[in-house]
Amino acid sequence: MNRLSLLLAKRGSLTDARLRIALSANGLTPRHAMVLSYLESEPACQQMLVDLLECDPSVLVAILNELERAELTYRRRDPSDRRRHIVEITPHGRRALKTVETTFAEVEDELFGDLSEAERATLRELLSRVAPGLGECPRIGLKAKLQVMR
Repeated sequence: MNRLSLLLAKRGSLTDARLRIALSANGLTPRHAMVLSYLESEPACQQMLVDLLECDPSVLVAILNELERAELTYRRRDPSDRRRHIVEITPHGRRALKTVETTFAEVEDELFGDLSEAERATLRELLSRVAPGLGECPRIGLKAKLQVMR
C-alpha cells in the first residue's frame, strides 16, 4: 500500500474498531469518551461540544441524552443566556473517565507498541497537523468533485 491516505484509512478503521470494542465493555463509544475527556477540565456549552465532535447538533443531543441517562453528565441552563445549555461531568462521570483513560492506554499500547515514546510523540504531532478542522465543507467539496469525475 503506497498511498498515505489509504494507509491512514486502514489504520484508522483498525483503531476505531479496537476503541469501540474496548469502550463498549463500559457501555461507551468514542464520542462519549471525547465528551467526558473534554468536560474533565471544565464545563462546556453544547455548541463547543458540537465543534469539538464536528457533528450535527441533533447528534450531540443524542450523545448527551445517553450520557445523562448513565448519570455521567448533566445539563443546566446558562444563567447568563437561558437559550444555552452548559454540560458538566458528574462524579460518576469522572470515575468512568478514569476507566476510559485506562482503556485508551491499553488500546494505544496494543496498536503502537512497536513505537518508542519519541516516535509516538512525533506521530501525534504529525497527525495533529493533518487537515486540522476538516469538517463538513471539505467533505462536501470532495463529494462534488467525485460526482464531476463520474
